[in-house]
Amino acid sequence: MATHPNGAAPANASKGSALTLVAMGISVLILANDFSALNVAIPEIEADLGASLDTTQWVINGYALVFAMAIVTGGRLADMFGRKRIYLVGAVLFGVLSLLGGLAPNIGLLIAARSAMGIGGALLWPATLGITYAALPKAKAGLAGALIIGAAGIGQGLGPILGGVLTELASWRWTLLINVPIVLVAIGATLATVHEPPGDRQRRHLDVRGIVTLSLALFTFLFSLDQSGDWGLTDPRIVGGFVLSVVLLVAFVRIERHQGDDALVPSDVMGNRSFRSACIAVALLAPVFFASLLYLPQFLQKVLDRSPIGAGVGMLPMMIVFAGVSFASGKLYDRFGARVMVTAGSACFVLGPLLLSFVDETTTYAQLVPGMVVIGLGLGLFFSAVTTSAVTSVGDDRASLAGGLVYMFQIAGGAIGLGLTTALVLEVASSTNLAEAIGRGFLLVAGIGLIGFVVASTRVGAGRDRPRHHGWHLRHHA
Repeated sequence: MATHPNGAAPANASKGSALTLVAMGISVLILANDFSALNVAIPEIEADLGASLDTTQWVINGYALVFAMAIVTGGRLADMFGRKRIYLVGAVLFGVLSLLGGLAPNIGLLIAARSAMGIGGALLWPATLGITYAALPKAKAGLAGALIIGAAGIGQGLGPILGGVLTELASWRWTLLINVPIVLVAIGATLATVHEPPGDRQRRHLDVRGIVTLSLALFTFLFSLDQSGDWGLTDPRIVGGFVLSVVLLVAFVRIERHQGDDALVPSDVMGNRSFRSACIAVALLAPVFFASLLYLPQFLQKVLDRSPIGAGVGMLPMMIVFAGVSFASGKLYDRFGARVMVTAGSACFVLGPLLLSFVDETTTYAQLVPGMVVIGLGLGLFFSAVTTSAVTSVGDDRASLAGGLVYMFQIAGGAIGLGLTTALVLEVASSTNLAEAIGRGFLLVAGIGLIGFVVASTRVGAGRDRPRHHGWHLRHHA
């Protein structure tokens, strides 16, 4: 029995469904891996292509910015034109651009290829979410979230290690070239197991003005936030960028009010209280994850004097717990529900960074492990449950869009929170040592996490709006 990505899930999982889940897991794995695998290869890229660090950092930043800019559009396109179709377009783009990036003769072409890979990733992620949730019966929705977030945890955990090994044993280019055969396997499995029912979708007008306005608003905001560390928050270019992003967001809201069901973000999605609460909680708790990925490697390398690969290995307690708990969270979600899961997970997002806030120059690696384990526990419990709660709170025909929006809130919330904490860390580090400054940073994200805990424990999963199906209704055909 094949899986129909836009319809209701079959009552029982089949061999075809299992292969679909494997293909989707592989897709998430390479997407998550590509966010971190190249970080450890930056010095080698600089030397090989004769570029400065200021330029080379855009190999990382370009991918992340474009991915964040296009993620909501990718979700909407998947719901409108078919998740399998958008998935395949995204996979082909991701694979071809990985090949071009791996063969790039200069830094300009490498940055261009990596940035364009962000478009492929933004098409892949929400389509993958939609296909995964449709491959399982409604009663097993928690398992879908567990698979996606668990695979993401493995990808992010393996990224620095795999990138370091490939760079040392072969070349930094293989951190990109390795994507090509993996993408081909995922495409083959998707073609074989995912089938779209013909004639179920009504073609709608594409909200081009909404897409352009929101994309420019997100890009301008995230670019300004990223550059504020180099140019300063009071720089006219940064201030102007923030003002422009607000103007564009206001324009986007006005545009959407007149688009009805054709809107990029239809009113029934953000008007859904359960979904909106989940997005707010994600935005408030994401800074804990972002800060951990930045400050822990900094502490391991600059205070404990570990190599980049050693720092990546040092993060394994958090990442292993993250992935393991994520995979186990499906059964926990089915038994306890969203509210218990997100409450427990968000509580860990307060306790974990609080434990790490006591670090100083005398802190040993063993003293970091409890904080990392608690944060990993929170990641596995919270993100799988909140993703499932958000996606299932809207109609089946909005699942990919919902997944894209949740990820957008994660990136935006994480970036804002990390920007605030980094400004504090830099200010404190100028008057004291780096270890104590990192401790202050963790204390601040614990405070932000406390606000997220209140929202998550009182609003997410407390009640659910009835999903509203607008326009076209999608059915599963056995």
